[in-house]
Amino acid sequence: MRIGPYSIEPGVILAPMAGVTDKPFRLLCKRLGAGLAVSEMTTSDPRFWNTRKSRHRMDHDGEPEPVSVQIAGTVPSVMAEAARHNAGEGAQLIDINMGCPAKKVCNAWAGSALMQDEALVGRILESVVAAVDVPVTLKIRTGWSPQHRNAPTIARIAQDSGIAALAVHGRTRDQHYTGRAEYDTIAAIKGDLRIPVIANGDIDSPHRAREVLRHTGADAVMVGRAAQGRPWIFREIAHFLATGEQLPGPSLAEIRDILLGHLQALHAFYGEQAGVRIARKHLGWYAKDRPENRAFLTVVNRADGADAQLRLTRDYFDALAAGVAPEIAVAA
Repeated sequence: MRIGPYSIEPGVILAPMAGVTDKPFRLLCKRLGAGLAVSEMTTSDPRFWNTRKSRHRMDHDGEPEPVSVQIAGTVPSVMAEAARHNAGEGAQLIDINMGCPAKKVCNAWAGSALMQDEALVGRILESVVAAVDVPVTLKIRTGWSPQHRNAPTIARIAQDSGIAALAVHGRTRDQHYTGRAEYDTIAAIKGDLRIPVIANGDIDSPHRAREVLRHTGADAVMVGRAAQGRPWIFREIAHFLATGEQLPGPSLAEIRDILLGHLQALHAFYGEQAGVRIARKHLGWYAKDRPENRAFLTVVNRADGADAQLRLTRDYFDALAAGVAPEIAVAA
């Protein structure tokens, strides 16, 4: 799949997720097989571009290309200026958020709420595409409610506006992340467009990725929540799609090393205090599949320093890899 001058290989993409797809996580997922990793949502409001949070979200130094940055907002001229600003900061793809179902975002008439105003959608897309020389992509849902699945109409507006690729989450805004994603709407969109279409929603295994691609005819798949605590899912999907063979899962020793590297990257990127705090949710996701992890998480979440957090994590996984019951104690 190509987006502008960029070949996206493999066609397995990390979805933008607020509070998750920061630079350390994007770098990790790319290293573990993602063909593209989209940044977490950045605001189009210039008043907030110099906040600590925004500066972190706009940091792409050393990130493998193509660098994809998602912007959110409601005013065409403001969105256009945000696109120019991010392109100037190193973004090689600009992604427009019309898929976020969060109440805070939708109450500001951004994210998936925009799908209720097709004329405004067109104005935003045309303004952003005209503002930058880099390809512009769009992420949407199937509609804002089950009774209003207007994604095919939005998709045609997107193509006519010059959007280079379209990602579609197979749920409406009202569904948030409940129920099961449906792919018939994505298939209909793919059958009607010339631009690349990316299927998103409930893609949590190599077999599901292949089923969704076959059902929709999409050019690529986008993985979101299934990558939390399991970033190696990208190489597993890519290998299965290329060969039809299932890769063995990572060993406990490899999971330990991946996790420790991720924690160290978070500590370095955010500073020790914020890095330790942000790392706790990732520890929870990594640990969720093992019943003995509840005790580990209870203890490691009390670690208030980087050294303690790393030591507790290393000792725990070393014990698991050795086949012995971990001894969990808070270090001073």
